[in-house]
Amino acid sequence: MKGRVLVVAGSDSGGGAGIQADIKAITCLGGYATTAITALTAQNTVGVSAIAEVAPGFVRAQMAAVLSDIGADCIKTGMLASFAIVEAVAEALAELAPSVPLVVDPVMVAKGGASLLADSAAEAMARLLLPRTRLLTPNIPEAEVLLGRAIPDLAAMEHAVLDLLALGPQVVLLKGGHMDGDILVDLLADGAGVRSFSGRRIVSRSTHGTGCTLASAIAAGIAQGMDVDMAVARARDYVRKAIETAPGLGAGHGPLNHGHPLG
Repeated sequence: MKGRVLVVAGSDSGGGAGIQADIKAITCLGGYATTAITALTAQNTVGVSAIAEVAPGFVRAQMAAVLSDIGADCIKTGMLASFAIVEAVAEALAELAPSVPLVVDPVMVAKGGASLLADSAAEAMARLLLPRTRLLTPNIPEAEVLLGRAIPDLAAMEHAVLDLLALGPQVVLLKGGHMDGDILVDLLADGAGVRSFSGRRIVSRSTHGTGCTLASAIAAGIAQGMDVDMAVARARDYVRKAIETAPGLGAGHGPLNHGHPLG
C-alpha cells in the first residue's frame, strides 16, 4: 500500500459518491485513504433527502488529527458545503499541510440535482483554495459557475480551461461529460499547454459518483509519485471500467463498480 490521501468531503449514505467512493477508489488503486467529513447526506440513487453540515471547527480537528500523525502525500477536497467550511479547510491547509499537493473537485450539485455548495462558498473556494491547488477537476456546470459564463461546446471548453488555469491552480482538468455527442473530450491544461483525452460515451444510468471517483483516483496517483498526466490517464481508465462493470443498483443514478479488477 503506497500513497496516503486525506479526503476532505461529504458522506453519501448510498455509498456511490462522496467519502465512500473516495475511500473505495483510493484503496482499489493501492493507496491509503484518511478522511475529514464535512457533511452528512441522506441520499440514495434517486436523490438527496437531507444534509447535515459538520461544524467547521470539527472539520479542522479531523484534518489536524490525521495530519499530525498519519500525514498525507496528497489531499483531495470534495463537498465543502459552506463558506465557513471552505475557510476552515483553507486555514488548516495553510497551517498544517502547506506543501502537500491539493486536488480540488469543486462539488456543487449532486447527480439528482440537489445543491451541495452554498453560493457564497464558490467564491471562497476560488479565492482561498485555487491559488494553492495542484489540480482542479471541474465538470462543465461547475466550470460555468467558477467562470460566470456558459460553456456550450468544445471551442468554449478550450477557452474556459485556460481561464480556469488563470484562477491559480497549477493544472486544470475540465471534464466534458456534460457535452452532447458520442465522443467525450476532457481537457488538461497547465503551463506547458493543453492536452486532450477522448473516449466514446458509455450509455449507462450507473454514473453516480464519477466525479468523486475520478478526482480521488487521480489523487491516489499523485500520492504515489505519478506525474499528473499519468495519474489522469490511469484514473480515467479506472473510472471507465467501473462504469462498464457497474452493478446496476437502485432505481436512479446507480453506483460504479469501484472494485473491478485492475489491468
